[in-house]
Amino acid sequence: MTTDVNRRRLLLLAPLGLVALGGAAFYAMLERMEQGTFDPHAIGDPRVGKPLPKFDLPGVAPAQGFSSTDVQQAAAQQPVLLNFFASWCIPCVQEAAVLATLSQIGLSVWGIAYEDKASATNQFLNRYGNPYARIADDSHGRTAIDFGVYGVPESFLVDSKGIVRWHMAGPLNDDVVRGPLQNALKSLA
Repeated sequence: MTTDVNRRRLLLLAPLGLVALGGAAFYAMLERMEQGTFDPHAIGDPRVGKPLPKFDLPGVAPAQGFSSTDVQQAAAQQPVLLNFFASWCIPCVQEAAVLATLSQIGLSVWGIAYEDKASATNQFLNRYGNPYARIADDSHGRTAIDFGVYGVPESFLVDSKGIVRWHMAGPLNDDVVRGPLQNALKSLA
């Protein structure tokens, strides 16, 4: 009979334990917010420090597609910024000017159109500019899955050995370019 009572007590105390654990996690989050070290957008970088996943994608007509081997060969000469984008993506419109500037100052920017139609991609590029040295079509999204893409836009900086050295989930803006991206590029020099 005492074991039945102990089981009941344990079952009744389990929710209280979960609430205490949740409260401790919430308190830790509040402390990090107060210290300025909490970033709700920090989602981790599963590809950073790892080689590019293998892929071979067709081009968005009339452009030629590319493969992971092509990216590695280009990155052996200079770093490559690989950018996943889509015509239906509003933040992609916002980052188009930043990508154009990066391309103009000499950074090799390669694009992968994510789950998009070629005609829509071409309209997007005609309207907002084409900063890409090469453009590939990931209409089925398989390559994005292999990269661990959460959503578009996302960018990956590839070094001379074909290793992803930096990742940005979300649109590039001037602050990101002047801060984290510039630091990542300096570390590759």
